[in-house]
Amino acid sequence: MSAIPYPAAEVPEVQVQRQTPSGRIAMTLAVFALVAIAAMPWWASTGTIRSILVLCCYIAVAQMWNLLAGYAGLVSVGQQAFMGAAGYALFVLAQTYGINPFVAVFLSLLVPAALAVPIYFLLHRLDGPYFSIGTWVVAEVFRLAASNLPIVNAGAGMSLRVMKDYSSFERNVAMSLLCAGMLLVTLGGSYWLLRSRFGLALIAMRDNPVAAASQGVNVAKLRFLIYIASAVGCGLAGAIYFMAQLRITPGSAFDPMWANVAIFIVMVGGIGSIEGVLIGSLIYFIADRWFGEYGASYFVVLGLMTLLVALYARTGIWGLVSKRWDAPWFPIRRKLVDQNR
Repeated sequence: MSAIPYPAAEVPEVQVQRQTPSGRIAMTLAVFALVAIAAMPWWASTGTIRSILVLCCYIAVAQMWNLLAGYAGLVSVGQQAFMGAAGYALFVLAQTYGINPFVAVFLSLLVPAALAVPIYFLLHRLDGPYFSIGTWVVAEVFRLAASNLPIVNAGAGMSLRVMKDYSSFERNVAMSLLCAGMLLVTLGGSYWLLRSRFGLALIAMRDNPVAAASQGVNVAKLRFLIYIASAVGCGLAGAIYFMAQLRITPGSAFDPMWANVAIFIVMVGGIGSIEGVLIGSLIYFIADRWFGEYGASYFVVLGLMTLLVALYARTGIWGLVSKRWDAPWFPIRRKLVDQNR
């Protein structure tokens, strides 16, 4: 007796959709913004270039903190340690050893990368607030070490006198290109990472690290790699920022204000999203420029704003926006679209 064949179920033809109309528009605007930043010497004044450079550093540092806390679950308050380490490395390489300062920017990144490895293995056993306190202690150790090391002129700090060999226009061109490259590496690199297969693992680890580990995600390795990447990204921002300042001291290099700024930006803008970092950075930048003259009072307002967001809008401004309109600027989700519809 022959078996009666059953009709096979029709499997719909589907396509994985990863881009959205809003994402295409945002990508176009991002390309124009990068080109405009790279071309600043031809359309902006020196003061405008310095202001945009500071904004770019805010964005870079905040996005590195966002990767670290928003995806790897490592809340650090000591990322200024890597900013200062790279900044001092740049000054030593350029001022003491005579290396081209623009080449020294990239060589200086080896220092935070090398320091991040033993620091992570020292701190990774700590959990929650203990890890945060540990990162702050490390940053303070770096500050005290820089205050006593003769090679970095101890507490007196260092000046980047070799920059006088370059004209104002040449410095502006270099700084503009470095700013564009920094955004491309930190924001573009984060977007590329989140859209890759590692991004799926990061999102799973963010949502539930225990469940992610049970599905084969190497949580420990991912956290280590994200910590190293975050250290290098913060180091790049530090090297560029202090090159523009032409001077570095232990107090400015390892200023905990950088951690406060990063936390404010990500908390207010929206943790776990690149869009939130951009929104939070613009809010802080505008507030700092418009209300910075009021001193401590405006910091109180920013602190209260962070507290209110943490209590009543834990996903930040971008979280509120995305709940109402599904129009991501940097889409990382994958959607199955039926081709027959």
